[in-house]
Amino acid sequence: MIRMRQNVVRQRDKIIERLLSDQSHDGSWEYPFETGVLTDCYMIILLRTLEENDESLIQSLVNRIIKEQYNDGTWKLFVDEGKGNLSLTITAYYALLLSGYVDKNSSNLIKAKEFIIINGGLQKANMFTLALLSLTGQIEWDSPFPIPVEAVLLPEKFPINFFDISVFGRANLAPLLIIADYKLVVKPVNSPILADLKIRKTNDKNKFTDETRSIFDFIEQGIEQIVELKEDVHEKALEYLEQYLNDHIEPDGTLYSYFSGTFYMIFAFIARGKNKNDSKIIKAIDGLKSMICTINGDKHCQYTTANVWNTALISSALQFAGIPHTEVNIRQANNYLLEKQHVKLGDWALHNPNIFPGGWGFSNVNTINPDIDDTIAALRALHQLVIEEPYYYNVWDRGIHWVLSMQNDDGGWAAFEKNVDNPLLNLLPYGEGLLLDASSVDLTGRTLEFLGNYTSINKDDVQIKKAIKWLIHHQEDDGSWNCRWGIYYIYGTWTAIQGLMAVGMRSNHPSIIRAKKWIEGIQNVDGGWGESCNSDKIKRYIPLGVSTLTHTAWALESLITIADEVTPSIQKGINFLINHADIKDWRVSYPKGQGMGGEFYIHYHSYEYIWPLFTLVKYLKKYKE
Repeated sequence: MIRMRQNVVRQRDKIIERLLSDQSHDGSWEYPFETGVLTDCYMIILLRTLEENDESLIQSLVNRIIKEQYNDGTWKLFVDEGKGNLSLTITAYYALLLSGYVDKNSSNLIKAKEFIIINGGLQKANMFTLALLSLTGQIEWDSPFPIPVEAVLLPEKFPINFFDISVFGRANLAPLLIIADYKLVVKPVNSPILADLKIRKTNDKNKFTDETRSIFDFIEQGIEQIVELKEDVHEKALEYLEQYLNDHIEPDGTLYSYFSGTFYMIFAFIARGKNKNDSKIIKAIDGLKSMICTINGDKHCQYTTANVWNTALISSALQFAGIPHTEVNIRQANNYLLEKQHVKLGDWALHNPNIFPGGWGFSNVNTINPDIDDTIAALRALHQLVIEEPYYYNVWDRGIHWVLSMQNDDGGWAAFEKNVDNPLLNLLPYGEGLLLDASSVDLTGRTLEFLGNYTSINKDDVQIKKAIKWLIHHQEDDGSWNCRWGIYYIYGTWTAIQGLMAVGMRSNHPSIIRAKKWIEGIQNVDGGWGESCNSDKIKRYIPLGVSTLTHTAWALESLITIADEVTPSIQKGINFLINHADIKDWRVSYPKGQGMGGEFYIHYHSYEYIWPLFTLVKYLKKYKE
C-alpha cells in the first residue's frame, strides 16, 4: 500500500509538471479539439471553391488526410468503426482530388473509389455530404432538406417552430436552408468529375417514413396559413435566416465559432448576393483559419477551440491536487476564465427569460452561446478565489443563478438551452443529436456533483430532488447510464454516480450498487477500462477491447467515490493508470467525446492528463496510509 501510494504521488506530480509547462501565455490551455479529417477536407474544398489558394495550408491538410487513410482505402470516424465510413471517404476522396496534389490513379484513391462504388456511390452519402456535392456541382440538387424556408416563420404557438431546434442544429440548418432554397452551385475551377462514382439512381419515393411525411405535411399546412396573410413570405423567410446568421457571428467572424456552420454561412451569403471578397466572407475564412492547430507536424482545422473547457478543467484539477489559487499559473488561468464570463444575452434567453447572463462558453471566442458544462467547470475553478476574495462573488452569483435557472421541466439539465426537447422533431430525418438539446445524464450528473460539493444548496431542495428522480428513472437495466457528450456508458455512469453521491445518495442505495456491479463487470484483465464509440451508435455497451487512460480514470473514480476501502478492482485500476501512463499508441487518440451520434467524434488532447489527475488525487485523499 505504501509503495503504491508513492507511485501514485510520483505520477500525480508528473502530470502536474506537464500541465504547468503546457500553459499558454494568456493563462489558458490550448490543447487541440481534434475531430478527424472531415474539417480538413472541407477547408480544402472551401479554399479551392473560392480560389483562396493557400498552398502551404492545403498541402499540409493533404498530408494529414493521407496519413489518416486506412490500408483498405477508407477513412473512418474511429478505428473500430467497421468497414469504413462512406460519407467521410467520399469527402476525403473529393478533397484530395480537388487539392491538385493527389492523382486519381494513385493507389490511395483507387482503393477509396472501389469502396465508394461497392457501398452505393455518392447517392448513399449522408445529407451533409449530399449538400456539399450539390453545392459544388458534383450532383444535381435533390434537396435533402424537404422543409421549405418559410417554416422558420412558423409562430411560437405552432407545435414546431425554428427555436424548438437546438442551437447547434440551427447553426447548421439556417445557412443550409438558404443554400438549398437557391439550389446554389459554386463549382470550383479545375473541379474533378465524380460522375463515375454515381450509381444508377434507385426509386427513393419511399425514402421517408409515413410519420416523417406526415410531419412535412403538417408543416406545409402551417406555412399555407402564413402565406394567406403575406404574399412575400418566401423572401421574408430568407431575410429572416440571413439576419439570424448576422446576429450570431462571433468577433472572429465565425458563426457560433463552429466550423460547419461557418462553412455553410459563407455560401449562404453568396446565395444572398454577396461577393466572395465581401468583408464578412473574408473575416469568416480568417476566423476558420485562426482555429487551425498542428498535430504530429500537420495542420488540422479544429471544429472549434476548447480553450475555456480545457482551462476550467485543468485549473480545477490542479487546485484539487493542492496548488493554491494564489499560485501564478492558477491566477493566470482564473483571470482568463473571469474574462470569459458572458455578459450578452443569447438564444438561451428565449426559453429562459428574465435571467441575467452568467454562463461560460466552450471556445476562446464564444460570447453568446454559454453551456452548462463549461459554466459549472469555470465556477468550480473559481470557487476558492470567490471564498477568499468576496470581490468576485458577483461572478459566482450570476453563474449559479444561470445554472439553476436552466434546469428543464423534467428535472434534468441539457447543454445549451432549456426545454428544447420537442418529441415531434425526432420524426425529421436530420441525424441523431442535431435537432434536440434534451436533458442528459452527463449534464445532470455533473450539475448535481457541482451543486452538492461546491454550493450550500440544501440536499432536500426541490430542484435537487427532481434531478435525482430524473437520473434514477434513466438508469439502464444493467445498472449503467448512457450520456450525450462522451463515450458513452462509462462516461454516463461516472457522471451519474458523482452527481448522486454528491447530493447525499449512499453507497448502499440500489442504484449505486447496480452501477458498481456493472463497472466492475466490464473491467479489463489489465486493470483498465475501454469503450468503443460503437456503443453510441448501437445503444448498448460495446467494449473497445483495450484499455484507455481516460475511460479507466472515469470508471476508477466512480469506484473510489463508492468504496470506503481499496478494493481489488480499484487497486488494479490504479496500477493500470501508473504502469500505462506513457502509452503513445492509437488508444490515446481514440475519441472520448461525441458531438453528433454516428457523425462527429472528438479526441480531447487534454483528457489523458485531466482525468487521471483527478482520479489519482481522489485516491490519495480518500485512502490514507
